[in-house]
Amino acid sequence: MPRPLRPEEPNEPEETGEPHGRPGRPEEPSGPDPEPEPVGEAAELDAGPAEPPHHERTEPPNSAPRRGPEAQAARTVPGMPGPRSPQADARVPDAARPPDPRPGERRPWLRSAAAALTALSALAATSLVAGSAVADRRSMPCALGRTEAHHSEGVDSWNGAYPRPRRTLDALLVFLSFPDARPRTSPDVLTSDYFPATSRFYERASYGKFTLRPRPHRAWIRMPRPSTAYRIRRDWDDAHRAAYLKDAVAAANPRVDFGKYDIVYFVADPDAPGVDSDATKVVNFDRPITVDGASLRRIVTIFERHPPDRNVLAHETGHVFDLPDLYHRPSDGKGDWDTYVGDWDVMGSQFGLAPEFFAWHKWRLGWLDPDQVVCVQGGGDTRLDLEPLSAPPGRPEAVPAAVTDPDAYQDGYPDRYGDPRGGTRPDAPSRMADSALWAAPAGPAKGSAGPLRTAKLVVVRTGRSSAIALEARSAWGNDAAACTQGVLVYRVRSATESGGGPVEVIDAHPRSAACWNESVYPALADAPVRSGERFRVPHERVRIDVSVGERTRTGAWRVKITTR
Repeated sequence: MPRPLRPEEPNEPEETGEPHGRPGRPEEPSGPDPEPEPVGEAAELDAGPAEPPHHERTEPPNSAPRRGPEAQAARTVPGMPGPRSPQADARVPDAARPPDPRPGERRPWLRSAAAALTALSALAATSLVAGSAVADRRSMPCALGRTEAHHSEGVDSWNGAYPRPRRTLDALLVFLSFPDARPRTSPDVLTSDYFPATSRFYERASYGKFTLRPRPHRAWIRMPRPSTAYRIRRDWDDAHRAAYLKDAVAAANPRVDFGKYDIVYFVADPDAPGVDSDATKVVNFDRPITVDGASLRRIVTIFERHPPDRNVLAHETGHVFDLPDLYHRPSDGKGDWDTYVGDWDVMGSQFGLAPEFFAWHKWRLGWLDPDQVVCVQGGGDTRLDLEPLSAPPGRPEAVPAAVTDPDAYQDGYPDRYGDPRGGTRPDAPSRMADSALWAAPAGPAKGSAGPLRTAKLVVVRTGRSSAIALEARSAWGNDAAACTQGVLVYRVRSATESGGGPVEVIDAHPRSAACWNESVYPALADAPVRSGERFRVPHERVRIDVSVGERTRTGAWRVKITTR
């Protein structure tokens, strides 16, 4: 099992009306279901006799019991305590904060910042600062409202306490050494551990709308105390963390101008004896600290080994943009950490095979245009073409030929990358048997004049703070190593805290697993609905059926969503 991710230090949660941790599932509607097809499991769309599901497999050796939607829901009944990180409740006292400077003064900030940092809080800033609307009026009915939950998944407005990644942001890297170790790696080499890989990850994820520009200070800055004096570890106590940050800011301030940068990374010498890689996290200040005329709201503290875990900085930087932790932290520190989203989204696991941000997160961050989000309202059928999330929008030439051409598939194609036709094996279904399915009154069907509407995200609102989201995932871009491909379905809850399951992937194949030796959670590695399958979303008051047809020449999935 991969080493767990480092959680961001959360704020004391506010009461939001939902139990902390993973909420229980909604009550099922009463009355008989008029159709006998299985709920919560994908079924092939075939007019002929039913055949054994192609996706059924035996469990891998020494695996835990299968964790399908039924089993996962059973572990999250109302009242059951969810996983929680230890909370801190220290705040920066107003008396310890420096007075406003006179015009032209600068050096007193070194002393005043150091004084203020002695009482640094590890809490996250949770004030809901009014920001510009994120959702377009056409998608607004499906835009969940932002709540007081830490890193709320609401998209109706932006939290102004966080920078929005829709432009170029300059990131300062400060490299910290200690008296008890002589660095064996140069700042330039450590910079190359994270860049340009992290910048490229965000450039691909944002479709070129955001650039993360590294600005490394190319010399070691020596801390005043040995690394062991700070007692660095995963669940760091407030006093030692505050001492570390105070010393780091005081040591760096004479050499760098914090006012020039949007993001600050403190990178500790990976070879120092007191450095623990599990301590990497974002530290949010309860109140901003003013240094060099700049208000520092948060600092990313990096204690990684050399070379570091892949995508670790992409994950931590996601918190800088108000994204939540999507993994499950067991209360006793044991068991699976990846039961919520598995490989899907880097905020769930930096080790995931498909780390591309969910389309929901791209919507929040402003990377999806309004016409790329479809809000399904009322009953009836909605037909559209879902473009691969990781491919540039409107760029069919960007999709590999193997994705759209069944003849390009060979038996020797590595299974870990998935069947280009949407399955994981050569015998996976890739044809829609029911041709009448696409005789769509809501839009031109295959073979008719004009294409269907294309989108990156489909949303069905299911409650005041909950929704079902659908997106297409393919082995391309940040998802190049994806285990399987198809239409991914997941729940979003805007009132659920970071780390408590604000997003949960719904497994369309609850009786199977995939990529056992590579996936962080094989049970969800084959979660997408594949071509030729129909899937009913379980445990919702709203009936939602998802039917996936053939892939188009541009690589999109032809999808029908039926709601009742």
